[in-house]
Amino acid sequence: MEIHAKPILHKGLSQLALYFSRDEEMNQQIRSLPGAGWSKTYQAWLVPDNEENRRQFNLPIAAAKNSSGDFSASHAPASEEPAIGRSENRAIQSVLSKEVSEKVEHFICWLRSKRYGDQTIKTYAEAIKTFLAFHSNIPLVEISINHVIAFNNGYILKRKLSASYQNQVVNAVKLFFSVLEHTTLAVKEIHRPRREHHLPNVLSKAEVKQILEAPKNIKHRTMLCLLYSCGLRRSELLNLLPGDIDGNRNIIVIRQGKGKKDRIVPLSDKILQMLREYYKAYRPKHFVFEGIVPGTAYDERSLANVLKQSVLKAKINKPVSLHWLRHSYATHLLEAGTDLRYIQEILGHKSSRTTEIYTHVSTQSLQKIKSPFDDL
Repeated sequence: MEIHAKPILHKGLSQLALYFSRDEEMNQQIRSLPGAGWSKTYQAWLVPDNEENRRQFNLPIAAAKNSSGDFSASHAPASEEPAIGRSENRAIQSVLSKEVSEKVEHFICWLRSKRYGDQTIKTYAEAIKTFLAFHSNIPLVEISINHVIAFNNGYILKRKLSASYQNQVVNAVKLFFSVLEHTTLAVKEIHRPRREHHLPNVLSKAEVKQILEAPKNIKHRTMLCLLYSCGLRRSELLNLLPGDIDGNRNIIVIRQGKGKKDRIVPLSDKILQMLREYYKAYRPKHFVFEGIVPGTAYDERSLANVLKQSVLKAKINKPVSLHWLRHSYATHLLEAGTDLRYIQEILGHKSSRTTEIYTHVSTQSLQKIKSPFDDL
């Protein structure tokens, strides 16, 4: 479907007015975009006129304005944009000196040359920028282990951020100062937070069925069904190409998943038939599931919103995320008697210890245990 995006000035803010033929799915996708809203005046959806949205709707980026109406052009690739948000990223960037910013850019180039994944590069770049902004008044050469401890206490613990985030910062700091020349920071002395042990969140088969049957749109239902039926990660689903689906052998080839590994997952006849019906209806040009602009991957925030709406329709009062479907798939396989080694291969786990966590949430054996309370 063709979308016409027109730059306008609305209530003192630079916006893009989006015009397209009436389509409920398209409305839902645009509604999930940050800052999107319906305008009765223009009879169109309005989104902020920024670089990200101009790229999304194929408009020249050089003329993009930010929300305050000022012209701005970022020369950094989109993959380097931290996930913390553009306004906070600008605030962090503003306190970094030119020398430090150049060091960070060198670090990003080093990560690329080492073939780190795009998401990992974004995460590490965000983490190291935040850490260096916190100590912006300290020369890089003077940063020591005490400054890492101060950051943990003054930023991470103060904001009640997770141990997982703290571990990401440790990874980023260790790598950055390993690459950096002329530093006194003893990288080996940087400690990690005590490991937290959490059980994966698992839904019952009945709950999964309710969620998967909730969407009326065949595209939305197919995406959620494929996530569960093959135990896929979100990025693996969104990066799928038609050639990755082998209907003759009933398999899907996951190319360059987490850890830069290819793997094969089984494809049921039921989901294969659903995929064929979806393909006839949508005829995607490049990715199996495409976004607003033909040939582009479906937006991950829109996918999360599809699940959110499905959970609400299913009247399930749990904070279900996309990864819950993957956890549920693995647990249900285990409860059906599938060998852990096969589950490990299907999920793409590097270590069997990662897969073994599902033995702690499987209720198959626990349900056989008779409580002494029943004999009272």
